[in-house]
Amino acid sequence: MHLLYSILLGIAAIALLPYFAWQAVVKRKYLKNLRERLGRLPYALQADQRPAIWLHAVSVGEARTSAPLLAELRAALPDYRLIVSTTTATGQEVARSRSDLCDGVCYFPFDWRFAVKRSLDRIRPRLVILMESELWPNFLDECRRRNIPTLVANGRISDRSFARSQRFKPFVRWLFGHPTRFAMQSETDAERARLLGAPRERVAVCGNIKYDVRYPSNVRTGKDSVQELLGRLSSGSAPLIVAGSTCEGEEEILIAALRAVREDSNLANVGMLIAPRHPERFDSVARFLSESGLRLLRRSAFKGESDADPHFDVLLLDSIGELARLYVYSAVVFVGGSLVPKGGHNVLEPASVGRPIVVGPHMENFRDIANDFLKRDAMVQLHSAPPDVLTRSLVEAFKLLLTDGQSARRLGDNARAAVEANRGATDRHVKLVLELLEKA
Repeated sequence: MHLLYSILLGIAAIALLPYFAWQAVVKRKYLKNLRERLGRLPYALQADQRPAIWLHAVSVGEARTSAPLLAELRAALPDYRLIVSTTTATGQEVARSRSDLCDGVCYFPFDWRFAVKRSLDRIRPRLVILMESELWPNFLDECRRRNIPTLVANGRISDRSFARSQRFKPFVRWLFGHPTRFAMQSETDAERARLLGAPRERVAVCGNIKYDVRYPSNVRTGKDSVQELLGRLSSGSAPLIVAGSTCEGEEEILIAALRAVREDSNLANVGMLIAPRHPERFDSVARFLSESGLRLLRRSAFKGESDADPHFDVLLLDSIGELARLYVYSAVVFVGGSLVPKGGHNVLEPASVGRPIVVGPHMENFRDIANDFLKRDAMVQLHSAPPDVLTRSLVEAFKLLLTDGQSARRLGDNARAAVEANRGATDRHVKLVLELLEKA
């Protein structure tokens, strides 16, 4: 099976070579990390006398989620080196911004045997932790050959992934037989892992580490221009809707909803902050917002030179790593990836600061969190409907939460209570790590 997989991987790489070459030349992507993806990791990651744990976090979400786990591992295993890898450039930025939690950051190798061997030779980990469900056959097999235990941490299997996996059962069963242990978020995720081929005795339910991430409740420094701006707005009479992690197709609905909300004379001064999920969309979203006729301010263009507030209807947050700090200034939060079928995004950031949250019908990637929040009356979820009906529902939800302070406070307080009630997954993961290290 490994030989067949490697052959197919090579064929796919050759077929996609023109696309990657075009991306590299035109958009300058992949060139900076190509050396590391081929296993040529920095010499600074060279193994020394200290044992190492290698944690892989694919992108931004996993890199942020790994923070409490890294902090607890640092406390429990002070003599270990902690190395973090990511696949995306944005994930790399997040990981490097938390250098206090690890001893080195690099890119994860392509799943070619030679690249995997080079990377493992450089780091020589005692244990590998794979955040969520990032399984690569050659990497896992090489770890097995070297007697390096592998732990799938904070594991989840979405409805879409589970359905797709059912079509490739022989390969998926073979793949899920590789990891040493699975620490899944919920019993549903655990049962799906077993059905996909994970041996029953290797699967445990440890909860969702995302609940343990400590998001900032108030981080106004007095030096950050955008925080100064939003701080002045939130202390006045200009309520702000923060739309975080938006995806293609959502900005049009959000702007239509904003226009409808502002038709109410009592809400004519409502503003909106839009934070696209993917940085490559910043410019296209800016063009759309400029053409909408609304006054647009790009975060990258605001330097805070003037004492007076710049006038804007929509603030485009075209930066990375700032969104979690800015939820505290919102009157209402919309979490993106949920109006279109993208599976939704993390509602725990705004929930941790007690903000009322609205999401669309698509929250499949956060199924258990969404269900728990709905049971606790901790957020508003819209029902599936055509775009025009969805827009009207969004307008109604925004208007209610902007004008009914009691409902908004209840929703926000329930959201914060839901976060607090579900903490503790990190401790359970650390116990599994210590158990694996002891056996190794």
